[in-house]
Amino acid sequence: MSETGIRLERLGIELPIRDRKGTGKVDAVLKDDMLYISAQLPVDVEGKPVYVGKVGRELTLEDGYQAARLCGLNVIATIKDHIGELDRVDYFVKILGLVNSAGDFCDQPAVINGFSDLMVEVFGRRGQHARSAMGAYSLPMGAAVSVEAIVRIRK
Repeated sequence: MSETGIRLERLGIELPIRDRKGTGKVDAVLKDDMLYISAQLPVDVEGKPVYVGKVGRELTLEDGYQAARLCGLNVIATIKDHIGELDRVDYFVKILGLVNSAGDFCDQPAVINGFSDLMVEVFGRRGQHARSAMGAYSLPMGAAVSVEAIVRIRK
C-alpha cells in the first residue's frame, strides 16, 4: 500500500467513489505535470449536497469547516480517479475556496481551513498550498462551499 494510502487508513478516511460517467462534466484536466481540478462541492456519492445554505445564517462556521473538509475528500477522490496513485502528488500549488456567505459573515478563511487542514493531514508538507478564501453570494445547488485546486503531479 502507498504511503498516502496508509495515512488515509490511519486517519480512518474512506474516499467517496462516484460514477462520473455521462455527466458531461470534466472533473480535472492533466496538462504536463499539472492537474487542474474543477470546483468540488460538499456532495455525497450520489452527487447530492450535504451542506446547503449560507454560512453565518443557516450554517455555523463549524458546519462550513466540515463542508470544506468534504470538498477536500472529493478533491482527493478526483485526484485518485485521474492519476491512480496518490503518492504521485508532488504538492498542492493553489486552491480557491468560495464560501456561500451571509452578508455580515467575514470568516471565510476559517471555513476553508477545513480543506487545508485535511490536505496537510493526508499529504503532509505536500498538502500545504497557496490559497484564496472568498465569500460568494450563492453557489451551485445552494452548497455552502466550493473548492478548486491546482496540483503538481510527479511523473
